[in-house]
Amino acid sequence: MRVFDRATLRRRRDRAAGGFPVHDFLVRRAGEDIVERIAGVNRDFEVAADLGAHRGALREAMAEAALPAGKIGTLVSADLSAAMLAHAAGPRIVADEEALPFAAQSLNLVTSILSLHWVNDLPGTLIQIRRALKPDGLFVAALFGGETLRELRQSISEAEIECEGGLSPRVSPFADLRDMGGLLQRAGFALPVADTDRVTVRYADPLRLMAELRGMGETNALTERRRTPLRRGTLMRAAEIYRETFGLPDGRVPATFDIVVVTGWAPHESQQKPLAPGSAETRLADALGTVERNAGGKTPR
Repeated sequence: MRVFDRATLRRRRDRAAGGFPVHDFLVRRAGEDIVERIAGVNRDFEVAADLGAHRGALREAMAEAALPAGKIGTLVSADLSAAMLAHAAGPRIVADEEALPFAAQSLNLVTSILSLHWVNDLPGTLIQIRRALKPDGLFVAALFGGETLRELRQSISEAEIECEGGLSPRVSPFADLRDMGGLLQRAGFALPVADTDRVTVRYADPLRLMAELRGMGETNALTERRRTPLRRGTLMRAAEIYRETFGLPDGRVPATFDIVVVTGWAPHESQQKPLAPGSAETRLADALGTVERNAGGKTPR
């Protein structure tokens, strides 16, 4: 099942490429987070790839953070949109995250900044990334998840039901934070970690939010989307519901973006491994300074 129409996504990104710097604040925020995490790793990365690079998001974040020379050697920017990549510096390649062009064990670092939430087979893409990494290579990615655009989703759904008597797919489904660690493990990554950066952005009105999403290249690319635009009456009613339900005292409206950041390592024998059950040399009760109690039993006097 193909949830997303990747050809439509490419056209959305092509259209947004020229004006993207006006709308890239979330990409820049996620990029800064990822670069900070990379800077905290005590090693250099000889060859790296940034998937869904937009206009060179990782390279721009590196420049702003002034990473030490050699921290990341050769950096290849990859994106579905040639129009986006036309603005990127350094080595670049038009590539689909669903069919990566990198050889096995050819990369020391793989990043992705707000792009993988558009992948149809996320577990399959994660497996490809893990295979492209050298042993002990690092993967760091940020993608929209969880409650992203919950206000918009609710408002449009209620408006469509009220005005048109039905409901059509309008906003993409997003991966849940609780699922991401499990997906990394299934893909063969070691030491997986996932956390969320929740960002609330305030807009003058819901239509400004929709225009922002268009500028980001993040508008509807669902395969089952309705091919006709939202009716004007339904759109105005959705904006009205948005303001009524979520409006702030100052007249503005909030939009929630959950940025899920995941890290994982390609397995290597030098990495820490969990101890085998029963291998502990010290009792937990002794470490805590308390009395051990058997399940269902009574505390000894």
